Amino acid sequence: MVEEKVALVTGGSRGIGRAIGLELAKAGYAILINFHEDIGAAEEVRELVEDIGVSAEICQGDVAAKSHRDLLVAFTLERFGRIDLLVNNAGIAQETRKDILETDEESFNLVLNTNLRAPYILTQRVAREMIDLIKSKAIDRAAIINVSSIRSYTTATDYGEYCISKAGLSMATKLFAARLAEYGINVYEVSPGIIETDMTSGKAVRDYYNSKLAAGMSPINRWGKPEEVALAIGAIARGYFPFTTGSTFDIEGGWHIHRL
Repeated sequence: MVEEKVALVTGGSRGIGRAIGLELAKAGYAILINFHEDIGAAEEVRELVEDIGVSAEICQGDVAAKSHRDLLVAFTLERFGRIDLLVNNAGIAQETRKDILETDEESFNLVLNTNLRAPYILTQRVAREMIDLIKSKAIDRAAIINVSSIRSYTTATDYGEYCISKAGLSMATKLFAARLAEYGINVYEVSPGIIETDMTSGKAVRDYYNSKLAAGMSPINRWGKPEEVALAIGAIARGYFPFTTGSTFDIEGGWHIHRL
C-alpha cells in the first residue's frame, strides 16, 4: 500500500477531469486516471502528475460497462492498495439534441447509463472498499465527489436526457451522503456552469452561450475554466469541509441566484 492518499478520477484525461487530476496531485494524492479512448491525452496527464511529484497510473475503460468498472477498481487497489477519494467526473451529452417529445429511447439509455447509472454503481462498489479500508484502519476517512452540472436544475427541453441524468446524480449524492456518514465517508456534489472544455468547443455551442453571456447570463458573467472547478475539488480533497456532506458546491458564476 502506498503512503499517499489515492484518488480515482473517471474521465480524467481531458477537460475538467484533467484539471482535477493535476489539482489533486498538488494536494498530494496519487492519481488513477481513467480514460475512454484517448490514451495519448491520458499519458500526458500521467506525466504531468508525476512531474508534480506523486504517483500516477492510467486505466482505459468505459464506466458504463460493469466489467470495465470492476477492472478500474481492481487495478486501482492492485497498484496502490487503497482508494481515499472517488471523483465521478466522466459524462457525455446526447449526440443530437431533440425535443423531449421526440427523444428516442436509445439516446436516453446511452446518456443515463453513462451519467447516472455508472457513477451510482461505481460509488456503491468503491464505497464498500472504502468501508473495509476504514474498518481495517488502513485509511482514516474517505470522500466521494460527483461532478454534476447546472443542468441538474436548469431545464432545456431539447437536452432532456442530460438534464435528467444530472438531476439524478444530485439525488444520488444526497442518498450516499446519508448512508455513508456513519463510516466517515463524506459525499459532495460539484456543479459546474458553462466551462471551456471539449464538450463546449463546437461553434454552435460557443455561439449559443456567448449570446447568453452578452445578455448578462450570470453575476460573474464569463466562461469558467476547468481549473476553477478543480480548485473546489482540491479544497474538498484537502479536508477543508469535514462537517459537510451531501452539499453542492456551485462553480458557475452565481447562475443559481434568482434575479428579477
